[in-house]
Amino acid sequence: MSRATSPTKATKEMVAYCFDSLIFHFENKPIYKPKFSNESSPLFVTWKIDNKNYDEPILRGCIGTFAEKSLVEGLHKFALTSALKDSRFSAITKKELTKLHCAVSLLVKFETVDSVWDWEIGTHGIWIEFTDPNTNQSSNSTYLPDVIPEQEWTKEEAIRSLIKKAGYTGKVDDKFFSLIKLTRYQSSKDSLSYSEFLEYKKATSL
Repeated sequence: MSRATSPTKATKEMVAYCFDSLIFHFENKPIYKPKFSNESSPLFVTWKIDNKNYDEPILRGCIGTFAEKSLVEGLHKFALTSALKDSRFSAITKKELTKLHCAVSLLVKFETVDSVWDWEIGTHGIWIEFTDPNTNQSSNSTYLPDVIPEQEWTKEEAIRSLIKKAGYTGKVDDKFFSLIKLTRYQSSKDSLSYSEFLEYKKATSL
């Protein structure tokens, strides 16, 4: 995989736009055109939610694309898709808004590497692709750069988790690892809680 490095950095304005995309959806209002540059980038939008049973917010939805997507269209689309259509979760509801946290990740520096172990925890996100040797079906899955350190996984634990996430349930050994194509990448990320979003809107008069 070869991609140009995007000059764009994730900003709080982009995160606020994702919050507004969801709020305007609930209010059945058309979304405005934001002021940030409408460049193109692979991107992901992640929603987390406060939960009294956990010290940190827990995942509520995360969907994006590795294709170059114009930021205005892409952030609006994936703010809603990740909030409402992540198959791992029920759709986010309006009553959950005050407990939400949103993050925008713009993906950069894609590099296909020769070894499945050629990446650094805390620096790289990883995208694996492989063909099931039993069914000949192609599969893929990814973790963004912050996921693996958050889970406190080793490299092998992360790769095994990705294989399972991709739906493969067969034997995983050194031979199988050698069949995996791994692309590493980095991200520019920014985030806001709902209260921070309101403060940002007030400060910037968005």
